Amino acid sequence: MLEVFGLDTDTEAVYREMLEGISGGVVELAVRVGATEATVRKALDRLVELNLLTPSREAVGGLRAVSLEAGLAHLLHRQEEELAKRHHDLAAGKAAAARAIAQYSALQPDTDVEGNERLLGLDAIQARLEILTRQLRSECLSIIPGGAQSEASLEASRPLDEQALNRMVRMRALYQESVRNDPPTLAYAQWTTERGGEVRTSPVLPTRLLIFDRATALVPIDPGNSRAGALCTTSPGIVATLVALFEQTWDAAAPLGAVRRGAAEEGISQGERELLKLLASGMTDEAAGKRLGVSMRTVRRQMAALMERLQATSRFEAGLKAAQRGWL
Repeated sequence: MLEVFGLDTDTEAVYREMLEGISGGVVELAVRVGATEATVRKALDRLVELNLLTPSREAVGGLRAVSLEAGLAHLLHRQEEELAKRHHDLAAGKAAAARAIAQYSALQPDTDVEGNERLLGLDAIQARLEILTRQLRSECLSIIPGGAQSEASLEASRPLDEQALNRMVRMRALYQESVRNDPPTLAYAQWTTERGGEVRTSPVLPTRLLIFDRATALVPIDPGNSRAGALCTTSPGIVATLVALFEQTWDAAAPLGAVRRGAAEEGISQGERELLKLLASGMTDEAAGKRLGVSMRTVRRQMAALMERLQATSRFEAGLKAAQRGWL
């Protein structure tokens, strides 16, 4: 029941016994919960770490359980602080990535200058990807925004991905959540996972990104036009920033095979929440659709469904009611 707060079954069982206030030491606790003494000691340490146990004022060296209401309130506050920090770090990573791209976008095409090179055109990018894939040793990280991927893009990626997976290279890919509704892209993502790759999805993603062995990165010169070319960089500072951006986005994403929490569980899905945020920020339907990797028709259909659920007669009223429910 309390797994979402970081308590496994044994730790929750120990906490439940402590809440009942029955006296006894580690040995007696182990008997009551049916676990080993080592497991109980580990659970006690975890509960102290989460501030669900605190030193007793009556028994010297003993512990007492913090009430469930106070304990969960503290854990919720802790999670909110961690989430806020992750959002701050992600925003900082996006800004740093944008500065890095802008800084090196003036390089001459296809000329290596201090580990940074502009690749102009899809052929130049594909040629470099083939070289980097052959040189891969341990890991490839990718962020693939834009929702549904073109058939040409998928077919160009397949042989390169297959080569790396056959060499047991760890491959982690982030797609936009909307690909779950696009059969060809979804099939490709499943093909990747069947061969040992890892795939997660998120409603909103930063710019397209490829990182090879945490040493070389490719990012688009113009995120809105992949044909404009890419920046290939081995600059340690830039690559480290892009790796951090990937890891922060990965941690917040959902595994491809995971069941997504939908409206029936918490009133709104993550994709719907992101749509409301984008439209509330002043984005047009078209711009919001591009950020979410869906069509303008899908944006309007989802917004109409939200207005109906909120019993709102206008988007302004829908925004107010969404905020009142804590959806924004």
